[in-house]
Amino acid sequence: MDEILVRQGGTTDHDEGARLQDVGFRSLDFSELALRVEDASGTPLQFEAGSLRAIQTVGDVLDFMETAARDAA
Repeated sequence: MDEILVRQGGTTDHDEGARLQDVGFRSLDFSELALRVEDASGTPLQFEAGSLRAIQTVGDVLDFMETAARDAA
């Protein structure tokens, strides 16, 4: 996630409670992160699009990716 933010000129100076809009993390960035996790794990992530609506913070993204990767394994 930090790598994506830095590439966009953003900062990694945030905590897990930081709101995504405040750190400049967009839905397209989320898609890129999901693809990177899939490539790294070698397994497609399994999740429902509706669950994405609840993601508001950096911690939400990290928790979501961890859960999706674990469920896909």
